[in-house]
Amino acid sequence: MIFNRKHRENKSLDDAQLVRRCQRGEREAMACLIVKYQDRVYNTIYKICQNRDDAAELTQDTFVKVLENITTFRKESSFYTWLFRVAVNLTLNYCKRRFKLSPVSLDTDNERLEKDKGKLAAMLADPKGLDPAAIAQQKELSRLVVNTIGQLEQDFRAVLVLRDIEQMSYAEIADVLEIETGTVKSRLSRARTQLRKLLETVLT
Repeated sequence: MIFNRKHRENKSLDDAQLVRRCQRGEREAMACLIVKYQDRVYNTIYKICQNRDDAAELTQDTFVKVLENITTFRKESSFYTWLFRVAVNLTLNYCKRRFKLSPVSLDTDNERLEKDKGKLAAMLADPKGLDPAAIAQQKELSRLVVNTIGQLEQDFRAVLVLRDIEQMSYAEIADVLEIETGTVKSRLSRARTQLRKLLETVLT
């Protein structure tokens, strides 16, 4: 999707205002919403489905579906959580159909791999050291951890990505996944436990 400079500069516009304009059929407002959220939606989808081509297609499908149904949006929730609800539902349904869980990729040289393992070992040794969001900022560890997230059960994968990568609140995640806040916390705890165990196997 290609947009001009004006669309990029309008990324900071208020969602409610943009939604109202979209509901009136203003194409420029639609373009602004896409520019504002397309990267975050793509990154979230990719970390769940683990395939860049699929993520690009699902991102496009998400915005097509959202814009097709924008007139039905009644603001019971924020546009942000509604958008991510559509994105995550499309992605989880796609994953269920394809049943693709990507294995951890270790196609790197031995020296680099051993360096990565050393950093992971240090993080795992600290009960509070496993922070997927922080790890994702470290280029040398990001792919290893993201691919490991791909081995989690789909429901756990989704809640982990939304909380630890997308930094959503528990309430926002509950809204996106249409589950109780307590369920979000329970799944997140189990997801983090599973992730730690999977990463520990990389070190053996």
